[in-house]
Amino acid sequence: MDRRKSIKAMITATVATGVLVEACESKNHANTATTSLSAKEEDPTRMPEEQQYLQELKNKEFFTPDEKATLAILTNIIIPRDEISGSASDAGVVDFLSFIVKDKPEHQTPLRGGLRWLDVRALNKFEKPFKDLGETQQLEIIDTIAYPKKAKPEDMQGVHFFTLLRNLTITGFYTTEIGFKDIGYVGNRPNQWNGVPPEVLKQYDLAYTEKELKECISFT
Repeated sequence: MDRRKSIKAMITATVATGVLVEACESKNHANTATTSLSAKEEDPTRMPEEQQYLQELKNKEFFTPDEKATLAILTNIIIPRDEISGSASDAGVVDFLSFIVKDKPEHQTPLRGGLRWLDVRALNKFEKPFKDLGETQQLEIIDTIAYPKKAKPEDMQGVHFFTLLRNLTITGFYTTEIGFKDIGYVGNRPNQWNGVPPEVLKQYDLAYTEKELKECISFT
């Protein structure tokens, strides 16, 4: 399915789980936490205790390099690069995930446990960790957990993990500049009001005065 056609359904599913709202609360923090501000620089928009908290999070690391490599693969499976925009990793989603597990520690066990589950499945099936598999083998495993209604009972841990990761990936991606461009979001922009359309004025037997046309209305 085309990514932009399916995004509404994906976001709806995310909101239903409450993850999008929760993750967006952390997104503002993440934007600051992933900037190049040094420990000595200050952000005048934040309270000193908030700056201290963000700096403490920046100084911590949760995911291992191997886990980050696996997350990059997984997030790119969820949102791959296409002719319109970059992939999830291009948008810095792995950095977002690295931040949110520190800001929201309740995500640590589900995500790390899910990564372990993937590696065990990959080792049992192909005798290699997930990140070292070929694309076809990786997708073969992901297909067993990407569709909850079709998943087998023994795969439910993987299903819950992948659902959480997909929701967080969508949140991370679609709150970046790349994500905005991907769905054509331009935000609030000033426009020019050209007045009530002539056919509507005629319907109600109304008309602009010469002064209104000259001073207030611009039909361009």
